[in-house]
Amino acid sequence: MEYQKQLQRIAEGSGFIAALDQSGGSTPKALENYGVNGDAYDSDDAMFDLVHEMRARIMTCDCFDNERVLGAILFEDTMDRDVNGKSTANYLWEDKNIVPFLKVDKGLAEQMSGVQVMRPMPDLDALLDKAKKYPVFGTKMRSVIYEPNVDGIELVVQQQFDVAKQILSKGLMPIVEPEVNIDSAQKHECEVILKTEILRNLERLDDDHQVMLKLTLPEEGNFYQELVDHPKVLKVVALSGGYSRHDACDKLKQNLGMIASFSRAFTEGLSKQQSDTEFAETIDNSINEIYEASKV
Repeated sequence: MEYQKQLQRIAEGSGFIAALDQSGGSTPKALENYGVNGDAYDSDDAMFDLVHEMRARIMTCDCFDNERVLGAILFEDTMDRDVNGKSTANYLWEDKNIVPFLKVDKGLAEQMSGVQVMRPMPDLDALLDKAKKYPVFGTKMRSVIYEPNVDGIELVVQQQFDVAKQILSKGLMPIVEPEVNIDSAQKHECEVILKTEILRNLERLDDDHQVMLKLTLPEEGNFYQELVDHPKVLKVVALSGGYSRHDACDKLKQNLGMIASFSRAFTEGLSKQQSDTEFAETIDNSINEIYEASKV
């Protein structure tokens, strides 16, 4: 029942998906951008305490509302913690009507064939079972593409869809994220190969299955329109990938039907040192800019 309500909300609602899923590797940078330097913590536990404080401050802000925010992607550590006395996922769904997703990948393998595939996930079934105990709707997993290497990109997309099928079998919605690095010298060539591979894998999905796609904003406006309109794609969301919020929103406006799922661009300008009023004003401006770009 909850899943169907969440499915309808993602399919029909307006807004964007906030990516609050920085993990062990990306958390120090996220904290640094938030004005918390490495000397403020001396262990991973202390680091995750601090980043959870930041996330809870965002989520409990009145302007983090379901009028503009459709969903939020969580790191496992965040899912296991509480916000306002409830588990994070329950708080988001029950108190905010914002759909929770869970990042499930374990990071990237070493680069080969111009790509980085995902590291093995031997405990994925157990993690998915745990997610099902919360009102988590779907999952997210990330690979990265650097070069227009057909074999490498085929490997990335095949792995993503293999894992997506495992996630679908557990009754969760997978967000497939084969990121194209924005600094790739042949970014558009990578995107051409990637779109072909995604379309090929979509055709292999069972007729009653859908996935979501999280893609780098393309060099050519509306380049992924075929994916946006595909019956086996619930939603195509865009990652910011290192673009500033202003640039990411400008690019998003050139891609009809795509919505944002920004991380760095979403939290840009936030600081631990800000008063609650300053913090709320900053995050409200961010939400509004991203929401407007996602409406186009």
